[in-house]
Amino acid sequence: MTRSSEAAYGEVRGTNTREPGLADRLAEALARPAAQQPDWPDPAHARTVVELLRTAPPIVAESETAQFSKQLAAVARGQAFLLQGGDCAETFAETTASHVRANLSLLKRMSRLLAHAAGLPVIPLARMAGQYAKPRSQSVDADGLPVYRGDMVNSAERTLAARTCDPDRMLRAHGHAARAMTLARRAYAQEPANLYTGPPSYAQGTADGGHLVRNAEEIGRDQVRSGEQIFVGHEMLLLDYECAPLHAAGFTTGPEPLLVSPLAHFLWIGERTRGLGDAHLAVAELLANPIGVKIGPRTTPEEAVEYVRRLDPYATPGRLTLISRMGASQVREVLAPIVEKVTATGHQVVWQCDAMHGNSRTTADGRKTRHFDDIVGEIHGFFDVHRALGTHPGGLHLEATGEDVTECLGGACGLGEADLSARYRTACDPRLNGEQSMELALTVADLLAEAVRPAARQVTSVGPGDPR
Repeated sequence: MTRSSEAAYGEVRGTNTREPGLADRLAEALARPAAQQPDWPDPAHARTVVELLRTAPPIVAESETAQFSKQLAAVARGQAFLLQGGDCAETFAETTASHVRANLSLLKRMSRLLAHAAGLPVIPLARMAGQYAKPRSQSVDADGLPVYRGDMVNSAERTLAARTCDPDRMLRAHGHAARAMTLARRAYAQEPANLYTGPPSYAQGTADGGHLVRNAEEIGRDQVRSGEQIFVGHEMLLLDYECAPLHAAGFTTGPEPLLVSPLAHFLWIGERTRGLGDAHLAVAELLANPIGVKIGPRTTPEEAVEYVRRLDPYATPGRLTLISRMGASQVREVLAPIVEKVTATGHQVVWQCDAMHGNSRTTADGRKTRHFDDIVGEIHGFFDVHRALGTHPGGLHLEATGEDVTECLGGACGLGEADLSARYRTACDPRLNGEQSMELALTVADLLAEAVRPAARQVTSVGPGDPR
C-alpha cells in the first residue's frame, strides 16, 4: 500500500538532527508517496511509538559506518569483494545465540574461501539486526487475511487479530535488533580461526571434496584474511521505524551536512520501493550511510543513471551499490547496457549480484522455492557481463543460513520437491542451506579468481619507471 509517510511519522522537526535545514529536508522527503507502508489502526499510538524510537539507543556505532564506507570504496575500485548473506526475513523467535552463530559462521567461512581464492579482502555484510519487515506483492493472503509483512509489523499467525498491523512491534523489533547485534559481535569475535570441518558427505571421494580439502589446507596457511569486523544491513522499508532515530552525521560524502542512521551500517532500497519520485529514495539522498538500490529486469539504463545522480552526487567511490536481481535468463541482456551507461558517468559504484530474487518459483503444492542451478546461472551471467565490459564484479547478495534447512532445490546434495517439507522453516522466501552455500562459494571463488587475474597481471607488468 502507498501513502504519505508523514501521516504516521508526525512532526519531523523533533528529530535529533541538530541542523534545521536537515529537518526541513527530511519533512519534504517524507511528504512524498511511500509504497509498502502499513496502515496503522491507531495513527496517534503509532506517533507515540515513533517518539520513543527517536531516543532509542543505537544499534551500530557511527564510526563503524564510516569505516564500512571506506571498505566499500575499496570494493568500488576493484580492490575488495562484498559478501552479503542471511535470512530473508528475521523473526523475533530466532534472535538466539545458536541461530546468529550459525549464520555468521557460514558467512565467515564463505568469506575466507573467497578471500583465499581471489587474493582480495572480502567484506562480510550480514542481513541481520533489522530485517524484520518485508514488502509483499499482495495485501491479503490466500485465506483473505491481511498478508504477513514481517515481525516488525504483524504476526505470521493465521488470525485476523495477529495479522492486524501493530506499531508496538517496531519497539520489539528494535529490542531484537539490539540483541541480534550483541550476539553477532560476540559470535564473530569468538569464531575459531580454523572454520573448516571437512568436506560435506555429498563431496567425499569426489573432485569437489578434494577441492574443498585443498582449499582448507591452504587457507590455514594463507595470510590473506577477510575482514574481522562484522557489518550489518537491512532493507530500508518501514519509514516510521527507519527515520525516527536519524541524526546529523559526523561524517559526510560531500559539502552538505547529512543524516546518519544508527540502525545499520548499510541500508538498501528494494525493487518495490525504488520509485524516483517516492519517499524512500528522497530519504536515502539525505543519509551518510552507504546506500544500495535493487534493480530488476524492468530497470532501464536511464533509471540507473538517475539513481547514481541522485544518490551519489559527489561521485564518492562506494557510496552507492547497485544490486542487480535480473534472473538467470535475463541477466546478460538487461544488465550489460546498465553497466555500460553507469560506467560512462565516471561514478565508481559497487556492482552486487542478488542471485536469489529473480529466480523464485512455486511448486505444485504452492511452496515458494529456488533452484540452485538458476542461482548459479545468474551469478555466471553477472560475471560474464563484467568480464566483457572490463568492470569489477564487486559483490554477492544471498539469502542463506548455516542451518540444515530444505528450502532451495538442487545442489550436489540433490534436494528435490519432495524434500522441501522436511525442514522448510523460512518466514518468507527460501534460503540456501549451509552445504548449498559452501558449494556455491566454490563456484564463485573460481569466477572471482578469474576476474581479478587480468588486473593482477596488469599490476605486475608495471615497470619501475611507470608513474603508477
